[in-house]
Amino acid sequence: MAGPARDSLQDQLGYGEDVGDMPPAGASKPRILLLGLRRAGKSSIQKVVFHKMTPNETLFLESTSKIVKDDISNSSFVQFQIWDFPGQIDFFDPSFDSEMIFGGCGALVFVIDAQDDYMESLAKLHETVTKAYKVNPHIRFEVFIHKVDGLSDDHKIETTRDIHQRVMDELEHAGLPEIHLSFHLTSVYDHSIFEAFSKVVQNLIDQLPTLESLLNILNANSGIEKSFLFDVVSKIYVATDSSPVEMQSYELCSDMIDVVIDVSCIYGAGDGDSSTYDARSSSTIKLNNGLVLYLREVNRYLALVCLLREENFKKHGLVDYNFHIFRSAIQEVFEMRKRSLGAP
Repeated sequence: MAGPARDSLQDQLGYGEDVGDMPPAGASKPRILLLGLRRAGKSSIQKVVFHKMTPNETLFLESTSKIVKDDISNSSFVQFQIWDFPGQIDFFDPSFDSEMIFGGCGALVFVIDAQDDYMESLAKLHETVTKAYKVNPHIRFEVFIHKVDGLSDDHKIETTRDIHQRVMDELEHAGLPEIHLSFHLTSVYDHSIFEAFSKVVQNLIDQLPTLESLLNILNANSGIEKSFLFDVVSKIYVATDSSPVEMQSYELCSDMIDVVIDVSCIYGAGDGDSSTYDARSSSTIKLNNGLVLYLREVNRYLALVCLLREENFKKHGLVDYNFHIFRSAIQEVFEMRKRSLGAP
């Protein structure tokens, strides 16, 4: 029962226009480039994170043979384009327009298959990074060491260390030590790919410091241990407070979104209601370790998910009051962003 209902909700919450929150039509969106060798897992990452494909279904995806452009238009903070490049693309081909490809790029994600011999991938990575940096030195470079689900913990550490050392040595040798690359261990079979893509997207959000500050204020005044501002469709978090992110906390908060949507699809909405996720959406889950998970709708696409101690949650009215102040502040950030983009 939950399956078809969930598909229906994803249609309602899909990457389409929400007129109240969208920037003006002429506003340019940041571009994220997905690159890597053939069968590295680039298309699988995109399908799992942004199109809700299950990891097992990605086994049947065909290799990308041309550049695939995907427009992600969600909340005011989650708006960008993803360009998925075929693994065999040659950056030194005269027909390849480096200025057009890299000039408007916000982030370049290079995917390395950690279960394969990665020497060819490292050579391609070096070629890609040096070419892109010369065109646009403001690009953020992200390296996904992918398919690590099949590796032992020791092997993960050794592989990461080896890749990092080789990449930095090559850049030093090329006279480009100033290029900064971020490395992430990822797999489509767990939450690591969502956590890594969250970091990529956050780097494209100019309002990130403001969002982080608002979450810090909310936490301090409500007794909240950890808070995330989630994009409901993709389950990537567009912001969190300044305390370190523990993977277990992120997984709990991320899974709560699935629980709320599934239960809402079964028991919520109905006669004429357009969506089961709306301004009244909220949920509370009490854990057996004395912590409480609390979710509240911020707008059509964003949800605040918090982790707090049960004794602090007894001041439920205070938490709700502070949340309404927080939601109003988020809306003000939306309005300022629209004005900065030249909206009427």
